[in-house]
Formats: sequence, C-alpha cells, structure tokens
Amino acid sequence: MDSMDIRLAKLARAGDRAAFAELVELYKDKIYHLAYRMLHNWHEAEEIVQETFLRVFTNLERYDETQKFSTWIYRIGTNLCIDRLRKRKPSYSLDSEMNEGEGTDWYSLLPSQEDTPDEQLLLSETQTQIRESIETLPEKYKAVVILRYLQDLSLQEISDVLSMPVTTIKTRLHRGREFLRKKLEKIL
Repeated sequence: MDSMDIRLAKLARAGDRAAFAELVELYKDKIYHLAYRMLHNWHEAEEIVQETFLRVFTNLERYDETQKFSTWIYRIGTNLCIDRLRKRKPSYSLDSEMNEGEGTDWYSLLPSQEDTPDEQLLLSETQTQIRESIETLPEKYKAVVILRYLQDLSLQEISDVLSMPVTTIKTRLHRGREFLRKKLEKIL
C-alpha cells in the first residue's frame, strides 16, 4: 500500500486531482477514527479530517518520499488533535459571571458528555468504560495509546508520527497502560 500511496502523492503533487481524491478516500476514515478517539467529539473529528487534508494538499511538495505516506498523514492529524486538546483547556472560572444575555454561568456552555442513542447501542458497558478511561489519560500518554492500540501502529511508526525516540514511546506506552490498568481496576 505504501508504494501506491507514494505514487498517488507524486501524481497529486503534479496536479492530478483524481490521485489526491484517491488519497482522501484511502485515509479519511482512518484520520476520522484517530481524531474521534482523541477528541471524543464527532464534529471536531470531522473538522480535523478536513484540516488534515487541507494541510496535506497545501504541503505535498514537502512530503519526503523516502518516508511512509501513512506516517506523514498520521503526524499531521495527530498534531492537529493535540493542538485542539490544548486549546480546549479553559482559561476561565466556571463560576464567574457572564455578560448579560449569555446565560447564567459558564456551565451552560460546556458540551454534553452523553452519548447519542446510536453510540449507546454500539458500545458495550466495558468498551464505554475503557473509552472513558482513555479520555482521562494525560495528553502525552493519550496519543501514544490511541496510535498503538486503536490505530494499530508499530512503535517505530508512532515514533515517526510523534517525532520521538522509540524508547520514549515505549516509556509513555508503559505508563499509559499502567494509568489505564489502575483506573480500570477501580471500575471493573
């Protein structure tokens, strides 16, 4: 698949719109699942997919054909998710007064954490608890755990995506698993 990806990237770089459309078709669902698992918000995940392909399109000349295309696109998607997670952290007090006409407090602006009925049907109780536990992972462990266990990337691929040594990836993966194990022991 990687040689086909590289061929498609070369064609897209040369202006072949069909080749770029094929790259989008190959990776849109993978990037969506990555983003949804990191952000747990379908709307934000869709935005990340669009932003990822916009960045791929505008930076195709920067793609290094000696590297796997999948690594390059996962790096873009993962970095966009991490940026989004960082921006999410509120810098205001939930108890502070709001301007007139905006509601009574900041709590009313927080998105609901409830799943839709479709999501409730699709996820068993255990899967839900695991997903919620992954959501509570610190950022530095969350990306590694999601890329390894939910996107099934190798340690070397994760290292390439996050631009970190494999030893750091192993350490973060181990600590992330320990964090999850302790959290799940309390729940399950």
